[in-house]
Amino acid sequence: MTLTETRARVAAGSRATFRSFETRNFRVYFAGQAVSQTGNWLTRIGQTLLVLHLTGDGFAVGIVTACEFLPMLLFGAWAGLIADRSDKRRLLIIVQILAMLQSFAMAALAFMDRPPLAAIYAIALVGGCVFAFDFPTRRAFVVELVAEKDVTNAISLNTAVMNLARVVGPALAGLLIATVGYAWCFTLDAFTYVAVLAGLFLIDPRQLRAAPITAKAKGQLRAGLRYARSVPNVWIPLVVVAIVGVLAYNFQVVVPLVVTHSYGGSVATFTLLFSVFSVGSLIGALAAARRRTVGIPTVVGTCAAFAASMFVFAAVPSIGWAFPAILIVGWASTFFMTAATAIVQISSAPVMQGRVSSLQGIVIVGSTPIGAPLLGFICDRYGARAGLLVGGIAALVAAGWGWTANRNTRPAPARHGTTASNVASVDQGAAFGSSAGG
Repeated sequence: MTLTETRARVAAGSRATFRSFETRNFRVYFAGQAVSQTGNWLTRIGQTLLVLHLTGDGFAVGIVTACEFLPMLLFGAWAGLIADRSDKRRLLIIVQILAMLQSFAMAALAFMDRPPLAAIYAIALVGGCVFAFDFPTRRAFVVELVAEKDVTNAISLNTAVMNLARVVGPALAGLLIATVGYAWCFTLDAFTYVAVLAGLFLIDPRQLRAAPITAKAKGQLRAGLRYARSVPNVWIPLVVVAIVGVLAYNFQVVVPLVVTHSYGGSVATFTLLFSVFSVGSLIGALAAARRRTVGIPTVVGTCAAFAASMFVFAAVPSIGWAFPAILIVGWASTFFMTAATAIVQISSAPVMQGRVSSLQGIVIVGSTPIGAPLLGFICDRYGARAGLLVGGIAALVAAGWGWTANRNTRPAPARHGTTASNVASVDQGAAFGSSAGG
């Protein structure tokens, strides 16, 4: 192969990976999210490490994480319905302003010499309420930004920016904590919301593929659940992710405990390890962005790979081996979650996007209030590595259930982009029942 041919192949691969950037609205939105999501990780890491610093207790870390995500479990479905009933861009602007105020409040608390733990829990709970509305609205809005054929690519790149933020955010949080203190993590995060708000204001509403706004009616939450249950390409990934979300996706709880309790590491070690995890996650998201088809076998296979990576991470003998191990965990976990997210969203009817996205939020992060304290207790009682083993076993069980459920599902006529073989094709533009999208 000549140098010219190699360059042409690389250029073609780059265009395929980043094709959603050809859409101006997506570029503007992506830029704002890249800054704001980095800030979000400053607060998330700062909050976790502040509680660990004040208490030294894994269960306390699990509680603050539960406070952060409990509202998604309680109100997530209702928040998704609100997203279906609203102009998603306007709703996101309101949500981001409230999130900015919450970060300023946490900063004010952290500037105190000895902030009360109950107040930290309360502000984390407020932030969780904001997040419950942000999650389904933001996910449904991404679908409106690009053409139908680019939906999976946009979802994957949106996941990539989240993981790019996880590379920069934890490392920056560790630097800020070590030099100027916890409070500046929250302060800087509050100012990053300026970027995402600017991006939302710069989006041209005329170029959006806005979904029809759902009129108020009785029984719409139940209708959303019935709809999800009736579509295998939606239901199977939701159940698989639910199992993984409860017992395997609590990295905020398990990883700092592994670093401090198993390896005797410091805050700086944890933030560096988490950044390596995020590099792996970014690689996984970009790998998913290159795919043009997403099916249940992809979800099941990547879930099994994630289980294997958790077992490897639990077995490594030292912090030196933990870095390559957690790189693989990051890649596998994000490839799995991106595949599961993509197939659910492209297989959902436009008028159901908000409600289906909220169900995703419930099973991904709304399950954290259940899993986080439980894993914190397991790590305190049996050692931090036990938390990793529990997560690996859960992911393996989820993969087995998904494989069995997919085999037992009768082929159905094509519906909103799903095919008889349970593969959702993005190239055909069949992800939606109409050109409206959403």
